[in-house]
Amino acid sequence: MENSLTASSFNFLNQKSVYHGKVRDVYNINDELLVMVVSDRISAFDFILPKGIPYKGQVLNSIAKISMDLTKDVVPNWIINVPDPIVTIGRLCKTYPIEMVIRGYLSGHSWREYSAGKRILCGMAMPEGMKENDKFPEPVITPATKAEEGHDEDISREEIIAQGIISKEEYEQLETYTRNLFAKGTEIAAEKGLILVDTKYEFGNADGSIYLIDEIHTPDSSRYFYKEGYQERQDRDEKQKQLSKEFVREWLISKDFQGLEGQTMPPMPDEFVKETSDRYIELYEKITGKDFQRGDLSDIEKRVEDNVNTFLKDYYSK
Repeated sequence: MENSLTASSFNFLNQKSVYHGKVRDVYNINDELLVMVVSDRISAFDFILPKGIPYKGQVLNSIAKISMDLTKDVVPNWIINVPDPIVTIGRLCKTYPIEMVIRGYLSGHSWREYSAGKRILCGMAMPEGMKENDKFPEPVITPATKAEEGHDEDISREEIIAQGIISKEEYEQLETYTRNLFAKGTEIAAEKGLILVDTKYEFGNADGSIYLIDEIHTPDSSRYFYKEGYQERQDRDEKQKQLSKEFVREWLISKDFQGLEGQTMPPMPDEFVKETSDRYIELYEKITGKDFQRGDLSDIEKRVEDNVNTFLKDYYSK
């Protein structure tokens, strides 16, 4: 099997602290910059799977960089440099504690709520008579609180403002950015023969300005359908052809694992790891329309540390 990065304990110039997330490890540099290392860990049902997926971190980091570049006319973003295939360095922002989720279609969480009889989601009304994967009359924003542990929780616009989580003015700006980003993402996806079904955006504030942070339009943060045949599948009540990591969830379900109490994570055979790696590379090529250039996996830790510290030395010598 090819090498993968599943844990990091880097020593970067002027490093102050590190936060280890499910997939990303984020290093604070001098309370000024963030170094985000996108590992090859993969999670599903809020559990990290036992093996890393070669090139997954590079796929996610590359899609996010390309997508940020294509949307910087819509909203300024946090990125300063990408010194390594799995690393993004950007300005340190104070993160807004809300994920801005926007849905163009009745899928995933919104469908589960709808099929349970709910017609209001995060204060947004959902029309009667819809079926799974139908398009909403217009995209709906369904924010979620960012949980430190466990699941994020749905919250309405009114609750966010009433609780003072974000000021009314700032929240309205986040909504505007979210709608404009989704419109741009939808347009970019359509050019690749895809439908951007739903996604989430995260924002932060630095020096009084709002920035788009983290990642956007990757298969970990977004759901895509194939445009060709979408309507025919809807008319025949068939499952939509998806471009996401849903296939990993389906594999786990087939092995009787959904993260529920008493269930045991199944072992990952090398063939499944390779198949998952190949699928992520396929996702990259479909979403970006570019050929994937495989990075050097011989000594990932040394490569990353050298590349990041070279950038930081140059940055702080100016």
